[in-house]
Amino acid sequence: MKSILTACLLFFLQSSIIAETIDLKAGLVIKKSVIVNANTYNLNASIGVKQALIVIEGKDITVDFNHAILQGSNDKTRPDEFYGLAILVKKGSKNIIIKNALIHGYKIAILADSADNITIDKCDLSYNWRQHLQSNREREDVSDWMSYHHNEHDEWFRYGAAIYLRKCNKATITNNTVTGGQCALMMTGCEKAEVTDNNFSFNSAIGIGMYRSSNNRIYHNRLDYNVRGFSYGKYKRGQDSAGILVFEQCSNNIFAFNTATHSGDGFFLWAGQTTMDTGEGGCNDNFLYGNDFSYAPTNGVEVTFSRNLIMKNIIKNCDHGVWGGYSYDTDITDNIFENNKIGIAIEHGQNINIVLNQFTNDKTGVKLWSREKQPADWIYAQKRNTLSRNYWIATNQFNSTPLAFDLMGTDTIVLSGNKKTDVTAYLKLGDRIDNFDSSRDEEPLDMEYQKDERLKTIKAVKLPETIVPQGLQEMRITEWGPYDFRYPLVWLKNIDSTGIYQFEILGPKGNWGIKKINGFEIIEKKENSFPSTITAKADKNIQNRSIELSYAGPVFVNALGKPQDGNNSFAFQEFQPLCKWDINWYKWDGIHDPAKEYTNFIKLFDETPVYSTTADKIDYTWWGAIGKGLPADSFATVATTKMILEENTYHISITADDYAKLFIDNHEVINAWDSQYTELDENTNHRISIKLKAGEHSFKFVHAEKTGLATMQFYIKPERDFK
Repeated sequence: MKSILTACLLFFLQSSIIAETIDLKAGLVIKKSVIVNANTYNLNASIGVKQALIVIEGKDITVDFNHAILQGSNDKTRPDEFYGLAILVKKGSKNIIIKNALIHGYKIAILADSADNITIDKCDLSYNWRQHLQSNREREDVSDWMSYHHNEHDEWFRYGAAIYLRKCNKATITNNTVTGGQCALMMTGCEKAEVTDNNFSFNSAIGIGMYRSSNNRIYHNRLDYNVRGFSYGKYKRGQDSAGILVFEQCSNNIFAFNTATHSGDGFFLWAGQTTMDTGEGGCNDNFLYGNDFSYAPTNGVEVTFSRNLIMKNIIKNCDHGVWGGYSYDTDITDNIFENNKIGIAIEHGQNINIVLNQFTNDKTGVKLWSREKQPADWIYAQKRNTLSRNYWIATNQFNSTPLAFDLMGTDTIVLSGNKKTDVTAYLKLGDRIDNFDSSRDEEPLDMEYQKDERLKTIKAVKLPETIVPQGLQEMRITEWGPYDFRYPLVWLKNIDSTGIYQFEILGPKGNWGIKKINGFEIIEKKENSFPSTITAKADKNIQNRSIELSYAGPVFVNALGKPQDGNNSFAFQEFQPLCKWDINWYKWDGIHDPAKEYTNFIKLFDETPVYSTTADKIDYTWWGAIGKGLPADSFATVATTKMILEENTYHISITADDYAKLFIDNHEVINAWDSQYTELDENTNHRISIKLKAGEHSFKFVHAEKTGLATMQFYIKPERDFK
């Protein structure tokens, strides 16, 4: 009887400990299980991510945030200015559960460092840090490109994250929501994680990212619309955004039954710099099974310099369904390819099986090729055999495909039992084709594919329900990332050859009306519900044009994650200064090297320019020479103009590679005259906000290029409301 009473007492005491409630505060260290009082906590973190706002430390701890809201960066309104680390699970902690947290406004919401068996469950970690994108409808900006090549010292911190796991074993990340950020879940050095049933959609870069992380299972997640660098009908770069990113020595991971649609790449895998420098290792033996990677502006699946298994996936309406450059010992089996530019494209592949796939309406079904020579500075090519060879392509079905096979520069290709229906051209053979065998291609082939042992361990689940609008035309990239269909938006769809503007009116349920117009004449408008359209003609003599609409309908969450009432307004704004830029280009020599003394460099401008022109705007990206017969490297640019402006605060920025300065009214306002600014693409953009009086103002943009890519872009717009 005594033992029973003792046990009951212990249970009561333990329950009391678990049920303890606390308030959140800066500097809080949690070392036991707690329940957070369900309030809103407006707490700013320290600048940087070295010191966390709240620390969880110890073993066997459950922190139930009880749907409390933790809001950071309360002194900021722009997401690219958010700062700080909200929650740190400290190194050495074990069996930690974090659940029911709502954390917004930080550079990183939750960081777990070398913690085993951490669980993050049912948390909403939306609307944390994200970059202000410079690319727009008409032009791409190089500063928006991502780069993941190094993360040995947490270089990925610069991109922010809702969840960042560092050297964590057996983590469980389940039933969480991340939207309106840049990167949702980033993992480095992690093993045996289970990432299931999360919704990481509508972020501006990455749904799930992995670096040196192996033996993990990624199941049944919604990873849609993680995209940037896309303008429908204009350009489709992706800028290295992806639903799933697998970078640098990540092996034996299983990715099953995820939707990663409408992302820069659906799945983006690269062996890593280690492999490129040594020829060893790679991101090998990953298993992609039953996922939907459709509507990628670039590649549904990119797998390079590695061996992997790609099976039973859906890949529709992508530029390339599978891009497999330098893949080897890889199987691409029983996938559905539809409406892609190229279904499967492999450069310098080896020992590849392409079997049981279905191709429908792809412009080209399978393209295989190689270059005659490898880049001289590629150590990988010096260490590895990179010949394109040994393909078995069998029992595939080609339907309504203009060209089934486009083959060149490859040794040993065997076609067996492939079927074709309404195929315009079955086979295109280029040069350097050896040992090509299609003798049995017309013979029926019954084949039962040998199943991978890992199929036995894959959970029997279906793809997550598709709840997002489908189609490349549905991707609208705003200055803060992909439009998520939850708030009213005036979207400029097209400007036709006569200068007529065509707008889409998008948003939740409700009605809209015209509130105020400046610089536009409305030609036609459809019904006042969503979605709808407006056609308008711009008055080119007015430089600050806008169409403001009223909104009446349900409460909504705006682009920055702020709740808005049902009576609101939304607008399209366009600022096009009425000015002409005078632009001169010069060729510089060692005497005027921009890396040396600037005052000596500008003496170059006393000489005759190699070329001069005028332009309405400064929007240049040079992949080669300025123009025919003009320099590609070692050149300088000076662009000057005068603008008549109303009194206002103006947001002004430039993107430049390699060196740049901006002057307003002969005062230097941006100084980017240092090569450090071109080491990372995102550092090539430089922004200021400056109050200018009404009247005429002079602008001078000085630029110098050394080698490689060159870019020079200028942006200006008056103050707008970011709330």
